[in-house]
Amino acid sequence: MNIAVMGYGTVGSGVVEVFFENKELLEKRVRQPLAIKYILDLRDFPGDPHEDLLIKDFARIRDDAEVQVVAEAMGGVEPAFTFTKACLEQGKSVVTSNKELVAKRGAELLEIAAAHGCNYLFEASVGGGLPVLHPLHNCLSVNHIQEIAGIFNGTTNFILTQMIEEGSTFDQALAQAQSRGFAERDPSADVDGHDACRKICIMADMAFGHQIDPDAVPVEGISGITMEDVAYANLWGGVVKLIGRAVQEVPGGPVSVRVAPYFVPGGSQLGACKGVYNAILVRGNAVEDVVFYGQGAGKRPTASAILSDILECILLGGTDPSAGWSREPGMIADPDSQITAAYYRIKGCTQTQIEKAFGSVEFLTGDGVPSGETAFVTGALPERELVTARKALEGGGAEVLGKLRVLSI
Repeated sequence: MNIAVMGYGTVGSGVVEVFFENKELLEKRVRQPLAIKYILDLRDFPGDPHEDLLIKDFARIRDDAEVQVVAEAMGGVEPAFTFTKACLEQGKSVVTSNKELVAKRGAELLEIAAAHGCNYLFEASVGGGLPVLHPLHNCLSVNHIQEIAGIFNGTTNFILTQMIEEGSTFDQALAQAQSRGFAERDPSADVDGHDACRKICIMADMAFGHQIDPDAVPVEGISGITMEDVAYANLWGGVVKLIGRAVQEVPGGPVSVRVAPYFVPGGSQLGACKGVYNAILVRGNAVEDVVFYGQGAGKRPTASAILSDILECILLGGTDPSAGWSREPGMIADPDSQITAAYYRIKGCTQTQIEKAFGSVEFLTGDGVPSGETAFVTGALPERELVTARKALEGGGAEVLGKLRVLSI
């Protein structure tokens, strides 16, 4: 069985590295010889141990009938979509870690794979080396999935962990993440929440059966998180985490999807997730809560997931008939109707005024609380009511210094 790898960056080189390191084990799993025939990249890699496999012309992969499985590790939508589509149309299965492509064009590519008797698999697109999509698709398939909530981005989790445990500011923690190779030079996809958004959309697609457009999902990042927010979370008994969340209360009903920083109970499985690790909770009506925990990114963990998908393509033979979701857009619930508790930090108003606006609240007090401001956590209210209450206080001269949602899970 011949394999091609498209893209020889961090992920692609990891796939090649782990393939040759574990080649004997992989061949034992599928009971046949395996070979990487091509590695596609426009760059030159002089002195690379696999330099003889490197090519620059995609057509060689597309037109070679001996190549039966392709690992796409290019990233981005184009030319990855065009190349993937062409491979699938030739009956070549494709596996990928490309979350942006899967989130935006996954349903279409799954249809093309089914039409040509091959597979499009993407376990590595959500959890890196953390297996979440296969369990969701197979082991939990008899459940109505009611909620998915998780820490999908190791970079932001590392930054927030540094702020919580080391007292680093956001800028200091980001610089540490970049120096250790956890964050890119341009970290916006991570810290602005777009990476987590693509991942929760893929999981929601699979769980609820319709395409969820990432551009339709409300997304907030972590760049505005302050040390005061971290301190108040601790007073409340929790921590700040960037959470991707999708909820469907009624089977077939609208799906509430959001990515935002939340207060999370410190003793919960999500609250206890630290560093570059991910933790993803899936709630089903039969199984109740299942949590997946592990490294969500990295060269070798992601390569592990890609190679696992390659083996599955080989073992499946034809198309998995249960794979895929409808290209018809899913029903996304009105964000203003989503019910949530929230934390606020406000100055310029009294506790009586706060209670008049928000109703019963939990005031956060303790040592080190800055003078002249009040912090509190509301009860669970629709988003529009939280906005109305906040505007009422601001209309009376109050200034909102900070606001985060609260996840009780």
